[in-house]
Order: sequence, then C-alpha cells, then structure tokens
Amino acid sequence: MSIFQIASLGVYGLLALLSLVAIAIGLYKIAQFARLGVGRRSEAERILDDWLNGRVDEAISAAGRRRSVLARILQAVFSGIQARPADVTYAEELSRQTAIIELATMSERMRALDMVVQAAPMLGLLGTVVGMIDAFSVLAVAEGAVDPATLAGGIYVAPTTTAAGLIVRPCSPSSSPHGLRADRPRTQHDRGADVGGHSRTG
Repeated sequence: MSIFQIASLGVYGLLALLSLVAIAIGLYKIAQFARLGVGRRSEAERILDDWLNGRVDEAISAAGRRRSVLARILQAVFSGIQARPADVTYAEELSRQTAIIELATMSERMRALDMVVQAAPMLGLLGTVVGMIDAFSVLAVAEGAVDPATLAGGIYVAPTTTAAGLIVRPCSPSSSPHGLRADRPRTQHDRGADVGGHSRTG
C-alpha cells in the first residue's frame, strides 16, 4: 500500500468522523428546538389575539406557561408592563433581553457545526488531489502500457472524496432548518416590542 493510498484512507476516515459529528449536532438541535418550543406559533398567535382584544388575564396566563420562544418573550413584555405601566420602554428592554437569551440558547453548537461544514469540502478536495497524485504517480513509474486497473484506485478516490465532502455542505447553519429556525426570535422579538408599543398607544 502506497503512502497516497494511506492518505486516501485517512481522508475517508476524517470525512466519516465529520459526518458523524454533523449528524450528532443535528439530532441535538432537533431535540433542543423541540424542547424550547421553536416554531410553535399557533399558541403565540392566540396569546397576541387575546392581548390585543382586551383579554389580558387569558393572555398573561397563557404566556406564563412558557411553552414556546414567543410565549416567553411575550411573558417578559407583560411582566414589564405590569411592573411599570407608565414606562413601556422597560417592557421593550425586557423583551429584548429575553430574545437575546433565547438566541444564545438556540445558537449552541452552531459554531461547531459551521466548522464541520467548512472543513468537509476542503478535506474532499484534499482527497481529490491525493487521488490524482496517486494515479499520476503510477503513470510516472510505469514502463510501456499501463494497466487501467492500477489507475482505478486513484481515479476512484478523486471524485468520491469530493462528493463525500460536499454532502455535508447542506448542514451549514446558514442554510439548514436549524439555522433558519434560530433566526425566528429576532422577528418574534419585534412582534413582542409591537405589543409594548400597542400598550403605549392603547
């Protein structure tokens, strides 16, 4: 076994490890988002509807159950309004701080996932280079006609490592469902701030 074949096996091993890490992080984020109540908009819509239509007690009670991200942000708004009815900016600040905490929690492990996604295609390209070097090294030392079977190993490694590296790319936080869902509290915070503004003008 040549050094290039050993290097190819090393690339395959690293790609397999990165794929396992990406899968583990993905499963962790799915469980975390389910626990945090990310994407549960129907209950939050009912809370907003109750609040805006004067059913304040029902809205506060529903928000107090804290079953979703938006419910927790709305609870912060309601708490601020109850604590300082004349100072709506206090409620808006509470909602902002709550949204920051929610975003920080939802962003856990995203940096590690991003590192995996950035490293995998580079390893795939490295495998491509190693495979091509292996194939050309066979040509360099061959005398006369070259048996295609001796080239097959390096040529096979070249595209397969690149493909394996690119498969991990869709797990990028910027394009995966985890990353898209993690951005929602920003919009939800804006809606919570709108509730505070409505209280000011109401």
